[in-house]
Amino acid sequence: MNSDRGIPLGRAAFLGTVVAGIGGIALTSRFSGAVSSAMSGVAGAIPVVKEIAPTKGWRIYAVNPPMPVFDPASYKLELGGIVDNARTLTWDEVAALPTELQVSDFHCVTGWSVNGVQWQGIRPRTIVDLCRPTAVTTHVTFFSSEHPYMDQLTLDQFLEADVMLATGMDGRPVPRAHGAPLRLVVPRMYGYKGVKWVNAIRFDPGPVFGYWEQRGYDIDAWVGDSNGL
Repeated sequence: MNSDRGIPLGRAAFLGTVVAGIGGIALTSRFSGAVSSAMSGVAGAIPVVKEIAPTKGWRIYAVNPPMPVFDPASYKLELGGIVDNARTLTWDEVAALPTELQVSDFHCVTGWSVNGVQWQGIRPRTIVDLCRPTAVTTHVTFFSSEHPYMDQLTLDQFLEADVMLATGMDGRPVPRAHGAPLRLVVPRMYGYKGVKWVNAIRFDPGPVFGYWEQRGYDIDAWVGDSNGL
């Protein structure tokens, strides 16, 4: 955490100061489970997607421009913290991990929405099985190549069925503006929890404040039930 922690900025006051916020801080409604399709790859379980086209309506933000540039030759994903098997994965190793598809609507805490985004990504259980966090792990912290951006979920939140580390978006690799090569997708929380340009994941024994939580936002960013909404 940095020295900004504890600044008493209310949501409305802080939003008025934002010129460049976080990228893609849009995530699905808390009640989107009824309309989101989690596609497991099992025959008969995958809903028909009649058309895959890039979704529109995004507003792209950054807290520390310019946005990071993905180089597959040099990219590393650090997996560590209180685990039995700390790992450093190359991009080829990340890309070889099993992925699933899901379609969900996205809502930004500042009031805009994007519907029907298709994500392809790695389920949290795959990462947990690789690292084997110890019994005292309660939280998972995600770090971005866009320093100093980071945020955190509880381990239980990370393991929810519709959370993923996305490598693909709307039938293509995740674009640079949306967090290439890897971004967190948390469909029941507002998008500031969806860390882009993820380059490290740390399993922790307790909570820390993320980038926006240090600036007055709620730790648990449930859509429709947080940040005064």
